[in-house]
Amino acid sequence: MNLDGKRILISRTDSIGDVMLSLPMCAWLKNKFPSSTVLFLGRKYTESIVNAYDRVDQFVDWDSFSPLSKEEKTEKLTALKVDVIVHVFPNKEIASIAKKAKIPFRIGTSHRVFHLLTCTHRLNFTRKNSEMHESQLNHELLLPFGITELPALEEIIETTQFFHVPEIDLPHDLSELNNVTILHPKSQGSAKEWPIEKYMETALFIANKGEKVVFTGTETEGEKFRKRIPDHPNIFDSTGTLSLEQLMLLIAKSTNLVACSTGPLHIAGYYGVNTIGLYSPKKPIHPGRWKALGKQVKIIVFNKRCVNCEKGADCDCILSISVDAVLDKLV
Repeated sequence: MNLDGKRILISRTDSIGDVMLSLPMCAWLKNKFPSSTVLFLGRKYTESIVNAYDRVDQFVDWDSFSPLSKEEKTEKLTALKVDVIVHVFPNKEIASIAKKAKIPFRIGTSHRVFHLLTCTHRLNFTRKNSEMHESQLNHELLLPFGITELPALEEIIETTQFFHVPEIDLPHDLSELNNVTILHPKSQGSAKEWPIEKYMETALFIANKGEKVVFTGTETEGEKFRKRIPDHPNIFDSTGTLSLEQLMLLIAKSTNLVACSTGPLHIAGYYGVNTIGLYSPKKPIHPGRWKALGKQVKIIVFNKRCVNCEKGADCDCILSISVDAVLDKLV
């Protein structure tokens, strides 16, 4: 299928990390079909991420569809004049509207019953037990467009070069900081998390060396640990104070970032920051599937051959990762 001159809509309406692992699809499409127009359908809060990726031509805000009737949603999608929609994140309502909008080519996984009635092309592949990285698996949905084999992870990592830094200012207390280590303790429940007390111990060690530490997170996340942040002139609390674009800039300017499998970890990977990801080895949440993309990404698990994780049992072995293991990965 030749998509030169066509308008292609990538649909991924979930979290920042998931969106970032889908962006390389856009780079593949623009490389294969330079005259195509690539649109990205996502939630409003991921708009800054998508707009920072130079291989996407237009962001489409799915949240702006919410107040509309089904007929109005169909009209709004029809007005985009899309030739192809790729349902990277299956969404029954979007699939239905795309069909009603008469988008000629509608691509999705065969593992959703509603795609039997709404998609013209259904790809049969599994994610849960795959050894492949999520960003590689996303490329399975591009098979109808001539992809012959999934790209190597190294090839996909090269596409992070298209992610630019927003032109925005940081709050005054953060704007002049250099050699910063960012600690992002929470994940909004999307991942197994490292203990807060270990983040605080890590922060004190770095600060006592004369280097700067910045805690990041939403206001809700900050409320959970803000009172435990050590009182030290080299430690800063930015929780609840930064826009996503400001957070992106702060990460881009930092030296290190430490987090579990969550959005800021993926941002740091894209920007080439020394990115330290704390993971459980349990499938399907293991780093082989979900590690951040980037040339300076370092992964820590407590025990790669954790018995409980290998059995698929609930396991908190990530809690046993030592502070020293993290400190050893800092630059």
